[in-house]
Amino acid sequence: MPLTKEPDPPERDVSPSDLTAGEREGGHRTRRKWSARSVTAALVAAVILVAAVATLVDVVAVRAGRPAAAWRRHLAYELATRPVDDVWMLTGAAVAAAVGVWLIVLALTPGQRRWLPLRSPAGCPRLRAFVDRDGAAVLLRDAAMRVPGVGAAHVRVGRHRIKARAEVRFREPRQVKDDLTAVLDEERDRLALARPPRIAVRTRRRTR
Repeated sequence: MPLTKEPDPPERDVSPSDLTAGEREGGHRTRRKWSARSVTAALVAAVILVAAVATLVDVVAVRAGRPAAAWRRHLAYELATRPVDDVWMLTGAAVAAAVGVWLIVLALTPGQRRWLPLRSPAGCPRLRAFVDRDGAAVLLRDAAMRVPGVGAAHVRVGRHRIKARAEVRFREPRQVKDDLTAVLDEERDRLALARPPRIAVRTRRRTR
């Protein structure tokens, strides 16, 4: 569960209706953790560096009186002679557009989907904490296993919904489902999530 401390956000007027329940309790807006995306940045930087170095070396060689590299002559010839509706031109344009859209999505989205933000204390709005979704699922599953009648349980925690499946060994499945929903709701509140997901419970009687 990482802890981070942010600089004070700029002051602005926010109506209570614009805040979630967790934000009203914490007294400020809680945002998701942004990913540094170091691997993606390193790959893009490496590709740009290799292309720039290769082009620069060839340009320097041409300025020094040597002929241009074969790959650059071939590339210039293909770009000058192929029509716009050529299949390779369309394929290259589609790949370039897909890569561009992918990079834009990475730049505008926070990422780090496996981390869920927690409510910050009202007196310390710059303190931010996050919990791993798998870790939260383990805590909720352990709580589900303590419900009488539950023989096995599987919990999956998403950003907007917590899905729980349980096998009932004894008792009425409807009663077990009600108790399980109440226990999971209580355990979810103990996690102090900034945006508590909705709980969906499914039960089935164990046949063997």
